Amino acid sequence: MSTILVSGSAGFIAGYLVQELLDQGHHVIGIDNFSKYGRVEKSYDRNPRYELVEANAKDVEVLSALAMRSDYFVAGAAMIGGISYFHAYAYDLLAENERILASSFDAAIKAFQKGSLKKIIVISSSMVFENSDRFPSSEKDLPTIPPPTSTYGFQKLASEYFARGAWEQHRLPFTIVRPFNCIGIGEKRALGGEKVPSGNILLAMSHVVPDLIQKVAKGQDPLHILGDGSQLRCYTYGGDLAEGIVRSIFHPAAINEDFNLSTRETTTVLELAQLIWDKVRERQGRPAAFRTISDAPFPHDVARRIPDTSKAKEILGFEATTSLSTVLDEVIPWIENEIEAGGI
Repeated sequence: MSTILVSGSAGFIAGYLVQELLDQGHHVIGIDNFSKYGRVEKSYDRNPRYELVEANAKDVEVLSALAMRSDYFVAGAAMIGGISYFHAYAYDLLAENERILASSFDAAIKAFQKGSLKKIIVISSSMVFENSDRFPSSEKDLPTIPPPTSTYGFQKLASEYFARGAWEQHRLPFTIVRPFNCIGIGEKRALGGEKVPSGNILLAMSHVVPDLIQKVAKGQDPLHILGDGSQLRCYTYGGDLAEGIVRSIFHPAAINEDFNLSTRETTTVLELAQLIWDKVRERQGRPAAFRTISDAPFPHDVARRIPDTSKAKEILGFEATTSLSTVLDEVIPWIENEIEAGGI
């Protein structure tokens, strides 16, 4: 079994990834400073094959020491949030994430040259396709489409250039993965997050699924949505994404490749809102006619984000198969419990 260093190990996607790695028998070294949500409990905290180091991922000395003990390094630490983050933290999303990224690659290059590290895995984002005019958007489209407009999307694109530059100069092998609209359990209200009202409810994470759930659960009627609801997304279960990332870590054909990791199922925001409305209202025993009201969308609220997933299927044998309805059956009760506990 391998030792995998995961930065941002207490984060949302990492919550699924670390558990998947442990379930497969690997040893995981996690690093996190709990800057986003504060200290959170994870299912794997007491697993004897999980080692948590509480430190800042910008600390290259700490990262280097951990990377020297690792076979693979999943660079997942980043300042990240929903659509409102793109505006409230436009500079920080660029500056802070570049500092984290530079430290991560400095550590990885050193560990590759002097230690046992075999590869770095970069967690990029679907936002690199922010200005794509080709749908579904393929990995091979990226060099010829306009670059992202948001600083967050631009920085995520930069993370991919870090990987390619480190290979070109230092021969550090890499794999780039791009999750599309991850949904699941584990997100809480971010510390220091901007308070954004949506009707009579404050957005919890400004991620559409948990925020719609909490608004319906708290009785908002009509339900406020951003824009006209025609925005198309592919909502992908965190457990599926974890499986895809793990395959990309170990598959020999993944070396120096990039992969869109996503479900192929497209859903409009309006369709998502109605599905959540019906499920939450049924759980409450308070059926009601579905009514919405449109709020002004944020500037970087992309109209369509639809990936081509054929490369991951062909090379990794990976397909995201969990349906949106199934994921909501897991997420809705979790959000309801968090509301009751005051976490959201």
